[in-house]
Amino acid sequence: MTEGKPEALAGNVSLVHPCLMNILFIGDIFASGGRRIVADNLNRLISDHKIDLAIANGENAAGGFGITPLIAEELFGLGLDVLTGGNHSFDKREIHDYLGTQPRLLRPANYPPGLPGAGVYTGKARNGVAYAVLNLQGRAHMANTDCPFRKADELLVALDSSIKIRIVDFHAELTSEKMAMGWHLDGRATAMIGTHTHIPTADSRLLPGGTAYQTDAGMTGPYESVIGIDKDTILRRFLTGLTARMEAARRGVELHGAIIRADETTGKAIAIERVECAE
Repeated sequence: MTEGKPEALAGNVSLVHPCLMNILFIGDIFASGGRRIVADNLNRLISDHKIDLAIANGENAAGGFGITPLIAEELFGLGLDVLTGGNHSFDKREIHDYLGTQPRLLRPANYPPGLPGAGVYTGKARNGVAYAVLNLQGRAHMANTDCPFRKADELLVALDSSIKIRIVDFHAELTSEKMAMGWHLDGRATAMIGTHTHIPTADSRLLPGGTAYQTDAGMTGPYESVIGIDKDTILRRFLTGLTARMEAARRGVELHGAIIRADETTGKAIAIERVECAE
């Protein structure tokens, strides 16, 4: 949904539902611009859409590469309930100890054993309903990790069966890998939202088993850029083949994400709509 122009909800369902839960997922928060637009819009989005659970991918929140404890606390303070990660989760050295003490900041669950942090968090939403957030990373054109499909199976089996609301952030490069994960999880997860590529996809839909799906939520950050980085720097790199220090762009900041509406008693999604705000 572009702000001010609501899209039709997938599934053509009514918003009136006796056990409805509203979940906001915000795509990759990129650098200071991304943090600023979240700060400017999050409370309004929560109020306007009666959000019970707010999740965001935060692995690019510190200058576009990684996240720091201070920034994580800043984002939690704005009203985000869970932050997910990805291939930049461990970029900042100071985050390593913090990951072991702040369970609401996730990193991909299919990283090798022994690393700090966890890839799943369970809690109670604003409406008192139990939920789980799972964070996984793809393997195609990404760092070598354990199989995300088998790890998803393992995590879902281990969850308390009373937890029906299950949200998966799959941080992956290929659209095909994300689509495969969506089908793999259909009927077992409330939603599977892709992150990482920083380009919002227009394929939000309900899968037959009741899983809300979007290939990529898009970036929350500067769109006058090349996926967040100063466009002139990237153009020089393509034209000359020379590397240069990559700096976050600052202009054209937009927030992108999705709102999922789910039956809290079954965990099945009944609607998904894209959300977009611009400065």
